[in-house]
Amino acid sequence: MIKSNQENETGWPLRWELLLRYRFIEIIALWEGRLTTRHLCESFGIGRQQASKDINTYLREVGPGNLDYDKHIKGYKPAASFAPVVTRGHADEYLLLMARNNELSDVFEGLSLQSASVELLTVPVRDVQPSVVRPLVTAARQQRRLEVDYVSLHSPDREGRIIVPHTLVHTGLRWHVRAWCEKNQDFRDFVLSRFRGIPEIMDPSEQGIEQDAEWNRHVEIILEPDQRLSSAQQEVVTHDYGMIDGQLILKVRAKLVPYALQALHIDTKVIDMNPLAQQILVANIEDLREWLFN
Repeated sequence: MIKSNQENETGWPLRWELLLRYRFIEIIALWEGRLTTRHLCESFGIGRQQASKDINTYLREVGPGNLDYDKHIKGYKPAASFAPVVTRGHADEYLLLMARNNELSDVFEGLSLQSASVELLTVPVRDVQPSVVRPLVTAARQQRRLEVDYVSLHSPDREGRIIVPHTLVHTGLRWHVRAWCEKNQDFRDFVLSRFRGIPEIMDPSEQGIEQDAEWNRHVEIILEPDQRLSSAQQEVVTHDYGMIDGQLILKVRAKLVPYALQALHIDTKVIDMNPLAQQILVANIEDLREWLFN
């Protein structure tokens, strides 16, 4: 737990904007090997004095001993004993930060945020309207019934439904909402881009996230290198995924299993004749059959 004398009324010891800057300090120092006040000034629009104060406060209260000042590079570098405090130390944190900075620079001319050559491949943006999301969020927070118009591939014409949403879910390809459906009398996934019109918030409901047993159940996905690969090839795959003893165990909600496998590009119906195509397989696929798409 981070200790700080900057505790606010929420009980959390750091204000959000400070936490973002401390995370930025860790990410840049760890992955670029050089942090200066200029990094903070250009990324957060703050003065050099404030940037210097942020770095000193980080060193004093957040990550003591994590950074060393190197006069040769005129900046801070990660110490040999560096240990992430407000980040996880994963490469994705740095790469995604750089990609988002590049995106902001493309939108707002004059921002000097493109500090790395990073390109982020994005999927096409689905048509999701704020007028749809706002009542979904409100109904989810207050556990209220919501009258909506919805279309699907099976029912392309508008169909009125009453749902009780509880969680917005991003699968990596699209957004959907997990909700109780009064028509089908069970919990289902509704794709956000398939709502039509403006949902109408109604009265409270007894059906909430606690009643969604399938959502609250967690299962394990056990991944292994394709055994048809050579030992040397399997070793490469094992290292790629950070496997331990030749396995990677992912703990996910049961209802999110098919989406997780989609994100990993794992085909559970047909095994490619070429083991180099997919490279990994689900070792416990039979245990997960009931959660897969038909």
